Amino acid sequence: MINFEALQSATDLLAVPSAWWVVPPGLFIGLLFGAIPGLSISVAMAVFLPATMYMDFLPAILFLTAIFTGGGFGGAVPAILLNIPGTSSAVSTAFDGYPMSRQGRHGQALGIGLMSSVLGTIIGYLLLMLTVESVSRWVLKLGPTEMLVVAIWGVTLIAVLNDSSVTKGISAGVLGILISTIGYSDAGQMRGTFGSMYLLDGIPAIPALIGFFAASELFNLVGRNYILEDEKLRVVRFGSIVEGMQMALRHPLQVGRGGFLGVVIGAIPGVGASIANLAAYSVAKQRSKHPEEFGKGSTSGLIASESANSSSEGGSMVTLLALGLPGGAGTAVLLGAFALHNVTGGPRFIADNTDLVYALILGNLAQAAMLLLLGTGFVLLAGFVVKLSLKHMIPIVMVLSIVGSYAITGNMVGPITVVVTGILGWLMRRYDYPVAATVVGLLVGSMAEGELVRSVQISGGDPTFVAGRPITLVLIALLLLSLTPRFFAYLKSRRQARHVHASASGS
Repeated sequence: MINFEALQSATDLLAVPSAWWVVPPGLFIGLLFGAIPGLSISVAMAVFLPATMYMDFLPAILFLTAIFTGGGFGGAVPAILLNIPGTSSAVSTAFDGYPMSRQGRHGQALGIGLMSSVLGTIIGYLLLMLTVESVSRWVLKLGPTEMLVVAIWGVTLIAVLNDSSVTKGISAGVLGILISTIGYSDAGQMRGTFGSMYLLDGIPAIPALIGFFAASELFNLVGRNYILEDEKLRVVRFGSIVEGMQMALRHPLQVGRGGFLGVVIGAIPGVGASIANLAAYSVAKQRSKHPEEFGKGSTSGLIASESANSSSEGGSMVTLLALGLPGGAGTAVLLGAFALHNVTGGPRFIADNTDLVYALILGNLAQAAMLLLLGTGFVLLAGFVVKLSLKHMIPIVMVLSIVGSYAITGNMVGPITVVVTGILGWLMRRYDYPVAATVVGLLVGSMAEGELVRSVQISGGDPTFVAGRPITLVLIALLLLSLTPRFFAYLKSRRQARHVHASASGS
């Protein structure tokens, strides 16, 4: 529980002005880098990491976590306005955010995303404050078998996210998994490279994501004048943004559920926000009374995604502070900042520096409030994207996407990946194959394979080894439970289809 004596000491540490002047620039940097496709939160944090050498430890970490917090929402802006997730953690944000923009509700969507992100960040750090000590002991018990179940859970999201036929959804998901296996395997075997040395490291995930979502959508927009043809709908109003914020506040259950899932999944090393937003979206769809609205502009889907990917920051901080292990790329940069200041994370760090841990938590809660103000101004500027003519915007966005992909890979593999996956995504959209399923398969396929190899190694190939892993059994039970509603819905649709066919045959 909360150590109130350490909490009082934390407020004294934060009373120093130098702990706060770094936060607004950090938030803006995160918003900007998150909103530019091809750039990412971890890239922004890595670029500005050297600047923290000249800061004290607390301001340095608050500056980097401000970038983390700002980027958590920044990736949602292009996802909502252009169907281009700025980061992999904003993939499911595009599922309903972009349809809302196409309906002229872009102001509401941006407001919903901003408020959900702010609330998710608050939930993440409040839960971190309450559970950092106990969760650190629980995370130590997770091994390869548990991580394998989590990865399989991510793969099964394919079935939930698919709005076309089950066969097409599975096929698209398998395609993503196959793409993720290109390059060297964990066993050192070369696969699917066609003799090209540029594919030895596999298909880069972020350029592929940009291609599947951004390039394919840009191809679809060719021939149109504006994203919104109706000039009246292209007006960005402050009132619509505020209305969207109020809509998010009217759905506390979705915000709380997404925030909780984000913390839990974010605390698992190597998983992070990329899976958290997809998992929260799938759960929201399963529990919704109107699942047919998802993918067509559902506010619940948008709330679930943004609250989860922002709260996962608090979960990943649990892993960093409690174990000294990075939960993802962003916390890996934070670990580098720890090293720059000769600080080592882990259980001993929490015990010896409880006041500093609370200071970091309180600082990030304040960052969430600042994000609400800075994010509103950023949204007002970014919202004018819908006023741009597509004949100007398409080449600009395409060039930025290609340049960003080149910056990630450092060679032509990135741009080529964007073009090839863009064409593939365009064909999939044309023939009603879910692009999202392929992206999910791509993101979690390599993780699932790696954990499978390690599970086989530690078990000696004996499947009964799982029986001695109670956490694995609990996760498997939860996995099956999450799939049950989808399974019964599938059986019901099959029965209805047979009934309709029989009626048609009888008449």
